[in-house]
Amino acid sequence: MDIHKEGEVVFDTARFRHYHDPKMLSRYDSNFIAFKEMPNKKEFSDTEKYLQEYHVARGQKHVKFVFPPNEKLDDSLLTNLSSEGYDTGFTELYKINPRDFPGYEMQKEIEIAHVGANQLEDFLTLNYQQDLVFGSAFASMKQENNRSHFKDSAFGQVIAYYNGVPAGGLVAILKEQTVEIDGLFVLPEFQRKQIAAHLQQFVMKSFPEKTVILLADGEDTPREMYKKQNYEYVSFQYETVKVFEED
Repeated sequence: MDIHKEGEVVFDTARFRHYHDPKMLSRYDSNFIAFKEMPNKKEFSDTEKYLQEYHVARGQKHVKFVFPPNEKLDDSLLTNLSSEGYDTGFTELYKINPRDFPGYEMQKEIEIAHVGANQLEDFLTLNYQQDLVFGSAFASMKQENNRSHFKDSAFGQVIAYYNGVPAGGLVAILKEQTVEIDGLFVLPEFQRKQIAAHLQQFVMKSFPEKTVILLADGEDTPREMYKKQNYEYVSFQYETVKVFEED
């Protein structure tokens, strides 16, 4: 299934595909290399050297690598990544037919809406709050990214209000056969009120003819919620990131 990648492909080889986004240089998920086949130690080292030089030349302070789907990293590679300061984890891909999503009775306190001109500033402010954990520079760059998506029909922004107060949101990325739920979040003070479930239900009702997909952190608790909501596990994929300082 085609998961959206924000960066553009700048280099494509038999071994890997290099994604880069000059407008969001600090966003790991937009600037990385995806291996097409599992690299050996030398292949990884050569590719790492290439990406680090590419990023340093552009003022970027990270390298990220995504490994082929459904392939586990062997112990020697994991040990080497750990010793070199990499943070390694995995994501899981889930899918669901909208008719299989459990029904939630709409609560009068909750309002879900497509983001239009009247909701845009609320949506931007919410996301800025959420993105501040990655720093104010990143949060500001992400604002421009969100404004660009607002004008793009391939992206559907959705916002949740609780008693009239902006509480959470998501982005629905539209493809021919699928809708990908991306960036689903609820502010801490509004969690445990079924707002995330209502946001998802809004997507299911908006696109009943498409397969809904999403990525979950393989070690986070939301994946358990998706299983209870009848999402079907599809695949896993390892990835690793290292943050460095320029010399």
